[in-house]
Amino acid sequence: MAHITRIDLAMVDLVPATKRVDAIQSFVSQETPMVTVHDSDGATGFGYSYTIGTGGPSVMALLEHTLAPALIGRDPARIDGIWRDLLFLTHATSVGAITSLALAAIDTALWDLHCKKAGLPLWKAAGGSRDRIPLYTTEGGWLHLEIGALVDDALAMQTKGFRGSKIKIGSEHISQDATRLSAVRDAVGESYEIMTDANQGFTLSEAIRRARVLEEHNIGWFEEPLPADDVAGHTELARRTSVPIAVGESMYSLSQFKDYLQAGAASVVQVDVARIGGITPWLKVAHLAEAFNVMVCPHFLMELHLPLVCAVPNAKWLEYIPQLDTITGAPMRMEGGFAIPSDVPGLGIDWDTDAITAKSVFSKSITEGA
Repeated sequence: MAHITRIDLAMVDLVPATKRVDAIQSFVSQETPMVTVHDSDGATGFGYSYTIGTGGPSVMALLEHTLAPALIGRDPARIDGIWRDLLFLTHATSVGAITSLALAAIDTALWDLHCKKAGLPLWKAAGGSRDRIPLYTTEGGWLHLEIGALVDDALAMQTKGFRGSKIKIGSEHISQDATRLSAVRDAVGESYEIMTDANQGFTLSEAIRRARVLEEHNIGWFEEPLPADDVAGHTELARRTSVPIAVGESMYSLSQFKDYLQAGAASVVQVDVARIGGITPWLKVAHLAEAFNVMVCPHFLMELHLPLVCAVPNAKWLEYIPQLDTITGAPMRMEGGFAIPSDVPGLGIDWDTDAITAKSVFSKSITEGA
């Protein structure tokens, strides 16, 4: 039986090529914690997670001092058992973002290792439901962009075969959001999907008010209209509008998703593999949503989410926001508005190890017997 002999930790800081502004924040940087797991057979697995500019050193400290040492000597094939043991080890800091991001970096590395040793790409190892997924873009819909830029980007992506665009909302006045959405709808026509994202920026009364505008423009979903912990508010909003309510990027446990689904407060589950704590809990959430006949459309991390949405039957979309271009070789494969997962065993991401080393702002190895 193979066992884990070494854990390499690193973090790179990736600055977005595109300015990103929404209703409550700016995305200034992607701190990217990375974990490489080595086993006694000489095999390796590589995993990662992310922040949007703060908290990265705290994630690395948790990995270095608590989680990585606990992996030494473990059987890397027992992925679910390891995930649960590490969650219990950090139960005093769970549920929460820092713990989830640290767990995710480890869990994705273990899945990468498992798939490589099995000779399978992740999308097949985790279910193999489909071999491609439609794309929608968020990169041209940020809140600070002028109407002309929104329209130009949506038309350009429509020409490339994309099936939809997401427009950030939360302007100072409802009329501004209405004007932006109307301009995009008039340009792309009725058959092109438009999603909206409020980034938790509204009160319940304002979300109900703005949902009426979204209904007028046949909007695909209303994402994060309220603070993520307000299950009752989302339940009431879902009752008051025909627009599907999308939540999940700011939720960190299976139980949180259970509460939303039981309450009828979510029509779209946007579970984020980094923020839920890895592939292991991501798949649990996706299958839970399937039991409620709810679709999964994950947030961000398109390269890692691609094989996962192709693994499960209830995924409908992949969000296009490129972020790994400077530390990968071949980009994610796209054809005619669809993303196609790699058949290479593992996560299917073509990492540029030299670029990662050059950009690393943290590095540490935890070894057997040290």
